[in-house]
Formats: sequence, structure tokens, C-alpha cells
Amino acid sequence: MMTGPFATMMLGDSGADVIKVEQPEGDPFRRSGETTLGGDGAFFLGVNRNKRGIVLDLKSEEGRAAALALAAEADVLVENFRPGLTERAGLGYDDLRKINPRLVYCSISGFGRTGPDRNRPALDMVIQAVAGVMQVTGTEESGPLKTGFPFSDLVTALIATIGILTALQARERTGEGQRVDLSMLDASIFSQVPRDVYFDLTGKTPVRMGNQHWDIVPNNTYASADGRDIMIITINDKFWQILCDALGASELKTDPRFATKDARLANREAVDARLAEIFVTRDLAHWETVLSSAGAIYGAVRTWPEVFSDPHVEKTLLKTLQHAKGGAFKVINNPLQFSGTPTQITRSPPMLGEHNAEVLTGNGAAWPSMPLSR
Repeated sequence: MMTGPFATMMLGDSGADVIKVEQPEGDPFRRSGETTLGGDGAFFLGVNRNKRGIVLDLKSEEGRAAALALAAEADVLVENFRPGLTERAGLGYDDLRKINPRLVYCSISGFGRTGPDRNRPALDMVIQAVAGVMQVTGTEESGPLKTGFPFSDLVTALIATIGILTALQARERTGEGQRVDLSMLDASIFSQVPRDVYFDLTGKTPVRMGNQHWDIVPNNTYASADGRDIMIITINDKFWQILCDALGASELKTDPRFATKDARLANREAVDARLAEIFVTRDLAHWETVLSSAGAIYGAVRTWPEVFSDPHVEKTLLKTLQHAKGGAFKVINNPLQFSGTPTQITRSPPMLGEHNAEVLTGNGAAWPSMPLSR
């Protein structure tokens, strides 16, 4: 529901002419969630900009013929179904490479195209559980937790985008397309580096430590006098000394329990307790001022209203789009900054069936191939 659309949105931001193909009843994501705009779900609107849209019934001869016509002229096809569905529809990679040998065919699945779990349905939180992401998220008291955002969906989409661009570059050299195959499970496991080496060397699952770090102390959040939280990290003795001076607690720099990294690791609870005592004496505004001036490594835990009202975010990352039936809404702009070929948002998410296949294929005329930039 998200990985394919997010990957193609990334390509669309960089200039790709993206055609979103939906079933007659529409992408299920249009109806997902309780918040809608003009009949479309907020989640759908968040990952489908910069696309034209058509409706095809792949169970019908007419729908399959239209899909084949599009695929014959396309540079890239991205499918996000369970393995075997496109083959049953006559749109598998082996079918399409015969009519378009330059096609880059990206298949994104939950558990991979082979193996005993290939036909299992997969959603983000299921993959987080099976991949071990939940096992290292949370605290010992909370037990395993999912991340606060759809981690497996998004990391898979980003890696898929890299795979597509790599295949396009290879095609420049060879003239041939190829299949790019990726599962959410594999991408999620891959994303856990460098803990893979730690596990191989120790055989131990990393402990769930919440906001703490197994090898850095302090690395935690602390409450201020006005009930706000501040993330503090001191990666070495230099930044510990900077922090101590900023807090007006220079005596901690020479305290034998805290003076070195090894000492702080051995006295983790004492470090956290002392810093908690200090931070709760002043409000967040005070700590922001002194920590910034000192050059400490810190960050206030901001609320979402604070994040999205930040002047930099408003100027650089937020873009207002128009929904044909629901009015204006904002999306997060592509964060990539190019000096010569900037990303752009030129099209709101498509309405269901806003184009037809004849228009997109031009009754035999070439469908615009995908430029990598505008």
C-alpha cells in the first residue's frame, strides 16, 4: 500500500512521468485511515503526488491489453503485489521483457518472491516484528514496540528507488533492462547495520534501552522545569566537559565517577540521576540558550506543531497542493537539494480514473519516457 507508491513518488519528484494504475474500486489507501479530504484518505494524499492516474481492470482482457500497451513504452514498472499476481495477469517480468527489453521491472513484496512465506500478507508492523526491529525498540519494561512511523514501508521504498536508478544507469551501458527484486523483510533486516556485526561477534540481541545507548553515557532525555524533554548525547570526554560547563556543574568534569567514558558507563544510573537533578531546575528556554552557546550535542524533543511551524520547515519542506474536491493541503517536500536539476512538485495526487489508457498511450504515440530531471 505504501512502498510502491512512495518509491514512485520519489521518482516523480525528480522528473519522472509516473502513471498510477488503480483497480476499478481504487487504491485501498484512498480509503485508509479516519482522516479524509474530498473523499481521499490523508495517507493516500501523502504518497501519491506527481502522478497521473488511470483505472484498469487487470482481470479483463481490455484492462490487460491497456496495461501491456503502457508497459511496451515504459522505462520502469513498479509493482507491489504478492508474488505471482502479475504473472497470472500476463504482466510478469518474463512476459514484458519480450515486448520491451529495456524495461526496468521493480517487484516489491513482503516476504520475497521465493520461500515458504511468499504468499503471506505483509504490513509494516508485521515486518517490523519478523525482521527484529521491534525486538530492539522500547525498553525492558515496555517490551517490544513498533517505531512511531512506518519504518519498514519507508526504508523499503527508499532502497527500491536506489535499485531502480541503479538499473537505469546500468541500462545506459548495456541497453538492457532488468528485474529489481526487493522484499520488505530483507530491506528491514538490512537497515539494522551495524548491529549485524555486533550480533555476529557476541551472539547477543541488543538490549532494549529506550533513549539510552549501550556505549554512550549520557545518551538520554531529561525533563526541564516546565515539563519539556531534552535529548543529551556526549560521544566522548570532550563533549562531556562541554556539557558540564554549560550546566554550571564543572565539578562533574573531575568527579572520578564521571570523568572518563569508561567511568560514566560503569556509573550510568548515577550520571542519569545527577543530570536529571540539574535539568529539572530550569526551563527549556534556559537550557536551549546555554547548551547552544556552549556547543553541546543536544536537541529539545519538539512537538509536531513546533516542528511544522519552524521557519526553515515552512520555507523549505512544506508545499501546499490543491485537491480537486477537498481544497488545499500540505505535504512534505522532497529533501534532496540539487544545484542544477531541483526536485519539483508539479501535480497533486490523481483523482480516481482522471485519465484513460488511450490518452496516455496516445493511440500508439510514444508515452513520454522518464527523464531523470526536468
